[in-house]
Amino acid sequence: MSRRIERVNNLIRQEISELLQRQVKDPRLGGFVTVTQVSTSPDLRHAKIFISIIGTEEEKEEALEAFAVASGFLRKELGARLRLRRSPELSFHYDDSIDQGTH
Repeated sequence: MSRRIERVNNLIRQEISELLQRQVKDPRLGGFVTVTQVSTSPDLRHAKIFISIIGTEEEKEEALEAFAVASGFLRKELGARLRLRRSPELSFHYDDSIDQGTH
């Protein structure tokens, strides 16, 4: 992975985390949601955002639905904050590595 991609991944992770804390008001994201990793394509057009959610399976599904709804807002905010030529299309995925570590 290039240094630039790695830097963009870290910036996206930080900005999404901050946006979740300060600007996203969806009650489905009110639990413990953590952005664990970001993986951006080499052309910076797509970003997979991996999230960890503490809660029941139903709460996890609701949170993923909330992320799908909020993805347009988050993409627009990222574009304004990061000043990239193109703001990447965001897709959210559940990261179950924490769940696997507890068993």
